[in-house]
Amino acid sequence: MRIREIMSEPVETVPPSMPLDQAAGLMRALRVHHLVVKDGRKAVGILSTSDVPKPGGLGDGGVVRDVMTLNVTTVDEGETVRRAANLMRGRSVGCLVAMRAGQLVGIVTVSDLLDLLGKGGERRVAHPRARLHHRVPHEKQHHRRSW
Repeated sequence: MRIREIMSEPVETVPPSMPLDQAAGLMRALRVHHLVVKDGRKAVGILSTSDVPKPGGLGDGGVVRDVMTLNVTTVDEGETVRRAANLMRGRSVGCLVAMRAGQLVGIVTVSDLLDLLGKGGERRVAHPRARLHHRVPHEKQHHRRSW
């Protein structure tokens, strides 16, 4: 199974200059836990719900760039789900940004992988091959040697 089959699209993006309270409100309204932070056409960070301070906290009145995660982990949309899971586990991240030809096209989260696993998507079931019920004789007959 490939990333393009499970990724969420379109991707919700915000600018680094957006006030945190607006970004938090957007996450609540859209019911998402991650927003891709874009500066122009380039993804420069990820804002997760865990990055956003609680109301009245130390980050109150800040902007997205103050708390976003700078290292964006990307994966090609044609990559396997197994590779995505290993990337997330190896880098301890909650999402991957899916790319096609250098352009942002989707996002894959831990929740997407858990949904897939819950549906039994971890292994495709191969259909058994039909069995032949008759035998066709070979043109050449092999002689057995007795020793």
